[in-house]
Amino acid sequence: MQQVISVWVRDPRIRKNDFWHAYIDYEICLHTDSVCFTKKISSVRRRFSEFVWLRQKLQANSMLMVQLPDLPPKNPFFSLNSAQQITERMKGLQKFLEQVLQSSLLLSDSCLHLFLQSQLSVSKIHACAAGRTHYSVAQAVQRCGLRRFHSEEDLQKDLGMSCDSDSDSSECKDPEKQLEDLPMNKAESAASLEFIGTSQESTLSCSSGSI
Repeated sequence: MQQVISVWVRDPRIRKNDFWHAYIDYEICLHTDSVCFTKKISSVRRRFSEFVWLRQKLQANSMLMVQLPDLPPKNPFFSLNSAQQITERMKGLQKFLEQVLQSSLLLSDSCLHLFLQSQLSVSKIHACAAGRTHYSVAQAVQRCGLRRFHSEEDLQKDLGMSCDSDSDSSECKDPEKQLEDLPMNKAESAASLEFIGTSQESTLSCSSGSI
């Protein structure tokens, strides 16, 4: 049976670093029945610079065996007040992810899974995928994200309780701190990582026809 991986980039929000600097992040919703993912439904928020990092990382990890799709071009005149520019960028980011998820080779990259389904920063994603953290890729993925959504109303309801990288919630404020309390059971980790490796060299048994 054909397996489905659906991804949406939506809900742009302006975030302020300080009084003078601001940026936009986007919600990434993923819904799948693919064996390549241990979490079937998730929601995280990422900004454009993190997408740029992801593309560079995937290209390096694939050793140029895959030509990565392009991201929306950087616009020196990009305005946080332009709904048209924001919408065009958002659509471009979604198209990028849709094309990435069609590659079985890229689906074997732990960085992609952590980007899509964890709240870790890009530096912590790099460390976790390289096996330099006390928590595994699967543990980082399982700690945050939506359990289920079936309608727009359900999605919005769940989003109010889900982890957000900019949330003030004590439960989700620091994903790495949450992961400090996880037990390191080697047998459990090995079982849970059947489809997601803890390093960038690991591979998943997913054929290109399974997407």
